[in-house]
Amino acid sequence: MNRFSFTLILLVLFLPNVFSQRLNDAIKAFANDNDFKYGGISVSVIDVESGKLVTGHNSNLGLTPASSLKVITTAAALHYLGDNFRFKTELQYDGEIDGNGTLNGNLFIKGFGDPTLGSHQFDKAEDLDVVMQKFVNAIQAAGIKKINGHIIGDASYFESEVVGGKWLWEDLGNYYGAGMHGLNIQENLYFIDFQQVGKVGETPPIVATRPLIPNLLLLNEIKSDVKGSGDNAFVFGAPYAYTRYVRGTIPVGNKKFTIKGSIPDPPFFAAHYLAGFLEKSGIETSKLTASYFDLKRDNQISDAKRNVFYTYQSPSLRDIVEKANMKSVNLYCEAMLRMIGKEVNGKGTPEAGLEAVYDFLEKKGMNTEGFFLLDGSGLSPMNSATTFQMASAIRIFVNDDKISNSFKNSMPVSAKSGSMRYMLKGTSAAGKVFAKSGGMERVRSYTGFMKTKKGKLVSFSMIANNFTCKSSKVRKKMEKLMLAIYEN
Repeated sequence: MNRFSFTLILLVLFLPNVFSQRLNDAIKAFANDNDFKYGGISVSVIDVESGKLVTGHNSNLGLTPASSLKVITTAAALHYLGDNFRFKTELQYDGEIDGNGTLNGNLFIKGFGDPTLGSHQFDKAEDLDVVMQKFVNAIQAAGIKKINGHIIGDASYFESEVVGGKWLWEDLGNYYGAGMHGLNIQENLYFIDFQQVGKVGETPPIVATRPLIPNLLLLNEIKSDVKGSGDNAFVFGAPYAYTRYVRGTIPVGNKKFTIKGSIPDPPFFAAHYLAGFLEKSGIETSKLTASYFDLKRDNQISDAKRNVFYTYQSPSLRDIVEKANMKSVNLYCEAMLRMIGKEVNGKGTPEAGLEAVYDFLEKKGMNTEGFFLLDGSGLSPMNSATTFQMASAIRIFVNDDKISNSFKNSMPVSAKSGSMRYMLKGTSAAGKVFAKSGGMERVRSYTGFMKTKKGKLVSFSMIANNFTCKSSKVRKKMEKLMLAIYEN
């Protein structure tokens, strides 16, 4: 045997260890980064076939995962509800329709938790006006020409706990903190249009809200900041509260600048908006609109028998899950969580849903000790998980024949889609890494899976809390670590 052949054999024998050491060195450099010296860092890489930890750092350290947590809720929804499940919304009435087409009773929009109803942001859903016209057509087809009673938005399929556990006050008035109701409409959000001004420190006026929300009072405390400073505006207000403060900054300029707020009471707004459509279509109403919960609380309505005359269905759960993970839609995940709770434990609450989620993971062999979930979307900063648990969950989902295909297809892909579309461009890992990101103040995370350059299927999770640099800089560091995992 010549020296060259002997050297080649040695390289083949030790090459896996060389690559493993390179990955370990990359993780060590990440963990020892000066920007993380006051924070918490955790990384886990798991062999999907064996379930063994390939490598990691602080793998059992509990940290806030933010929106990476959505992978748990979406997978559990696919498991319990099935990828062909569809949410529904019914039109109902009580009382009687007389020979003249007068409804001597109430008209109900009964929600069953559909988070996509009237969504303008989901291409597989129909927008608000299209949905309302279908409702009007169905009411006309039922022979109703006049309504003497109330038009009621009924959200009672789910309980009244509409926001997640321990959500922050500054989130609740904004679109991403919109409450999850039994009846939702247009993703429970509205638009606030400002007219930009040219001087830093001045207050840009609010010129419109779209759609017009009845009873809404916006107290504008927004100030103008330098050009390019971005959207740093927040709406402050709780569910059902119509007085809201708008604070923070938007850039100077001479154009319209738009932010999004959460509708205070979506069931009431749905009834109000439908009433307007009915009047425009020539159907006379009493102009009495209400939320079922309000009428029930004030003993203004009985539980009389209702007639269901129209059912509207959402896109498939498969499509909703894909949108939830690709675009990180909190409302969709909160709807799934409550529907899981309703279907499995008989209650449309976050607690009932989380009980079922834990049961699903534990029956699949995951250790949930120290896995603290308070919502379905990751919006609460008090959610806590280890990267080993998150990567272990991904391994479960990828190996589960029932949900694997739909789950995989819902995940953002490096250099291609979702929050990963700008990640790993121009590298060997472009199009090869599937991961859900998470981010909030001083939190950044990625959880997903990939087939490495050597063909090894691995799941991984990385979380950083309380770093001292900008989040965009952490993203770059995590991108570099993902590439190291891929090339291992």
